[in-house]
Amino acid sequence: MKMIPSLLCATLASLVGTAYSSPQGVATPTPLATAQTAATSATAVACNNSPELCSRSYSNITHMGAHDSSFVRDASTQNSIAGTQYFNATVALDAGIRLLQVQVHDLNGSIELCHTSCTLLDAGPLKDWLSEVKLWMDRNPHDVVTLLIVNSDGQSAAQFGAMFEASGISKYGYTPAANGWPTLQSMIDTNKRLVTFIASVTPSSTYPYLLSEFDHVFETPYEITSLSGFNCTLDRPSGQRTAAAALSAGLLPLMNHFAYKDLGSSIMIPDIDDVLATNSPSTSASSPGALGLHAQTCRQQWGFKPTFVLVDFFSEGPAIKTADGLNGIANPVGRKNDTIADADTAAHEATGGRNVADTVTGSLIGFLVAALLLV
Repeated sequence: MKMIPSLLCATLASLVGTAYSSPQGVATPTPLATAQTAATSATAVACNNSPELCSRSYSNITHMGAHDSSFVRDASTQNSIAGTQYFNATVALDAGIRLLQVQVHDLNGSIELCHTSCTLLDAGPLKDWLSEVKLWMDRNPHDVVTLLIVNSDGQSAAQFGAMFEASGISKYGYTPAANGWPTLQSMIDTNKRLVTFIASVTPSSTYPYLLSEFDHVFETPYEITSLSGFNCTLDRPSGQRTAAAALSAGLLPLMNHFAYKDLGSSIMIPDIDDVLATNSPSTSASSPGALGLHAQTCRQQWGFKPTFVLVDFFSEGPAIKTADGLNGIANPVGRKNDTIADADTAAHEATGGRNVADTVTGSLIGFLVAALLLV
């Protein structure tokens, strides 16, 4: 989300409230559907929900991700206009999401999950959120999880390391070897199942599992404001000229696939009105902006499928279907809450893609537009 001018940010915050969503409400997950759990015997032989993925390299799998996963648009945040997901991080993990991206800021010396500004949307301390992800990993020993942390205020590896150690999640931290990325099974066998990228941070030998993102990953553009705007060109890091050059250098591709509404004056908000189209698994050329088509296009242009994909409102589509297609997985096992995604998409289709949150969003947009006229 783009930086909001301070006056408008303060006014908007007064409308939506300073939302302190618990590290994504893990104690009381949104009860929108009955979880469906596969048999334990099936889960025991699966890696990231499929036995077929166990022997594959981490770099040869598409990891579907929740963009700004800690910022939820629901009752806990008064349906905040800054929310980018309908469901919290552990519900996302249960549904098959394996990449969680978050944005952090310095709040009185602590590392806080804040979206653009802690006045606008504050999801609590990073340490608490990491603790909840750690508990999920404790309960799911056959899964490899990736974190991508946007280091907005330039905190050091030591500051992040302290949070990882205090939460207990550091025990799962994976440190890359010189001989390339391992298979999921080997990561599971050694119990080093957490890959953490930070954008950006100076690496520290004390915390070797905290990886500077752009030493390992390149990204496509992320400030997309039209469904025809999604593309496969390299946006970051600046040290690489093209996606082809980045791939040749061994960087893993991250495909950003979320759209914004541009309200002017550098104000952008998540485009919820088009999310069904944006997160569609369709690969048809007649589906501009579809997640499936974007992924297919990048795979064709790169000769390599996206390793990472980030989406807003992962439950719509649902987005995980595109990852399953890229990974060649027809019958995933061990997922829970995946019925939430299907039910939520069906509900949005039935209501034209709008719900209570969208009504609140519409009101706020109207206010912001009026406010902009006064600036």
